[in-house]
Amino acid sequence: MKALIVSDGRRGHLNQSIAFCHYAGIEYEIVPVTFRSPSGKTWSYLLDRLAIYTDLLFEKLPYRSDIDLVVGTGSSTYYAVKTIARRCGAKSVALMSPKGFRKDFDLIFSQAHDGGCGYILPVNFAYTPPLGEISLGQGDVALIVGGNSRSLSLTPERIKEVADFIFSHFPGKKVVTTSPRTPREIEEIVEEYRWDYQVIFSREPINPIGDFLNAGYLFVTEDSTSMISEAVSGGSCSVEVIPLQGRGGKQRRMVDHLAQEGYLHIFDGELGRASKKFDFTFVQGLLSSMMSSSPSAPFRK
Repeated sequence: MKALIVSDGRRGHLNQSIAFCHYAGIEYEIVPVTFRSPSGKTWSYLLDRLAIYTDLLFEKLPYRSDIDLVVGTGSSTYYAVKTIARRCGAKSVALMSPKGFRKDFDLIFSQAHDGGCGYILPVNFAYTPPLGEISLGQGDVALIVGGNSRSLSLTPERIKEVADFIFSHFPGKKVVTTSPRTPREIEEIVEEYRWDYQVIFSREPINPIGDFLNAGYLFVTEDSTSMISEAVSGGSCSVEVIPLQGRGGKQRRMVDHLAQEGYLHIFDGELGRASKKFDFTFVQGLLSSMMSSSPSAPFRK
């Protein structure tokens, strides 16, 4: 079985599609898709409501005779997913709620914090393979530092407070990574401490989270649903989410739900013991059932 992943160029969206294919146990090919003009996305909503699927909105759509699935994450991919799937006789898969589009994909996964439909998940699809840079165990601690979002603010005081706590409570290895949205002033505070291993993303754009998941504790800031999903989807670490200033929006809804379910603890100056992990292995069964169902509707030029 093979999937074609439609990419809108956004790292977070592409990572979810790749994670889906990983848990489904299928090979994949990634193809970028762009609209011919800025109005193309607007037209995609209208034509989808009319059940008209054409490749004229795009620079070029890739058609393959050897694909079984077309997978997309994000509103800029959904019309292309349906169009390619209909032309190729493949199944269509949407990850995240396809708001504004007809819900006639063959399979939809979406998140509860985002007004979910189809198969509703408490987290994003997330999988980060280990880099093999460092080995951690139960006596060690990891910190994942994000930044500001539309509704949340990471202050220098907050990250210093957490780093001070880590260095005063954990005698084992201490590791840290910043992220693409981490402000430089926050990175400078991180660099004031003597970590056993550190990644400053602005200088070294890699993702070591896969190496961090077997630490005893993993601290992660509240601003990123992707980073939190990674933290609760693998390894054996107990997860501590660092609350930030602001309304919170979808991030806070997600964190509150995961805390209630035992996947994480909201850091309040004390440590919890939340090490439950979300199991994505059910995806293979769903996919097997879907592939045995009737084919997608025929392509309409």
